[in-house]
Amino acid sequence: MKLTVLLLTVVLCSLQVEAEQVKFGALCSGNPGNTKRGCDIRWGCGNYGASRKRKDGSTYKHLGLDIVCKDGATVYAPFDVILRGKAVPYRVNNAINDGVTLSGGGLCFKLFYLHPDKYTGTVKKGQKLGKLLPMQKVYPGITSHIHVQMCNPNVNPTQYF
Repeated sequence: MKLTVLLLTVVLCSLQVEAEQVKFGALCSGNPGNTKRGCDIRWGCGNYGASRKRKDGSTYKHLGLDIVCKDGATVYAPFDVILRGKAVPYRVNNAINDGVTLSGGGLCFKLFYLHPDKYTGTVKKGQKLGKLLPMQKVYPGITSHIHVQMCNPNVNPTQYF
């Protein structure tokens, strides 16, 4: 019985340390604490699962977490990452239709609305990934942000912040 409790304690402590290792570092210059985007009257809320409405009136779920970031701000690697290629949020091109797929810290995720300096290779924690694109050109009045979405869109990225 004591051995089982000891092993369980060791496993739980290991899981806790692992979870602490995958917390996102600062993503944007000017937002060292990764402040999450709240709600904009016209554009909705930035939390994972927030309801969105299409032009035809149908609804869908926001599959990412929005972190406040000013247009043109520098976007940083949240931890050591491997860049896995281009990722785009829209089917139709516009001024903010760019992003990158990354992996690191045991996670696979996408960052949208930035133009990365490169789409492949590696970047160390805190080094520049690219620049936030001009969100105000596409969504006037929105709180500009970087959109963080896990490669599996059914996974809520909020737990990593």
